[in-house]
Amino acid sequence: MPWSRLRVSSYLTRVSDPRAQDSTVQRVSDDFLVTRSDTAEAVVLQVSGAVDIITAPSLATHLDAALADTPAVLIVDLTKVDFLSSAGITVLVEAHRLTEGSPTSLRVAADGSATSRPLQIVGVDKIVDLYPTVADAVRGEHP
Repeated sequence: MPWSRLRVSSYLTRVSDPRAQDSTVQRVSDDFLVTRSDTAEAVVLQVSGAVDIITAPSLATHLDAALADTPAVLIVDLTKVDFLSSAGITVLVEAHRLTEGSPTSLRVAADGSATSRPLQIVGVDKIVDLYPTVADAVRGEHP
C-alpha cells in the first residue's frame, strides 16, 4: 500500500476524516492544544500541554491531515509539551514510519526533560530527526 494511503491515527484508533473538520486548532482537553501553521518552508504542528493516551489520537489526526497535503517538511513542535507518554511517542514513531520513502521530511522540535529526554531514552532520536527549536528544524541544521 502506498505511504499516502496509510494514516497515523489508524494505528491508535479509528477516526473520521480530519479534513472534514477544521484542523487548524483543536482542543481535546484544557491543557492540550494543537495549532497548525503553514509557511513557505514547512507545515508546523505546534503542540502544547500533555500528550497522553487521551490526547495522542488527536495528535495523530492532525498528523494525518498534514501528511495528506504532502508537505516537503512537516515539523512537530513539542517545545511546549509538558508530558509525553508512550502513546505520544508511538504516534511520532508511526508518523516517521509513514514518511519513510515519501516526499515529506518529518522533523521534531523537542528540547527539555519532558520531551527530548524520553525520546532519547527509548532511542527515537536515532530514527527521527530531533532539533532543539523550530528554527533549527526549519533549517534542518543540528546545532
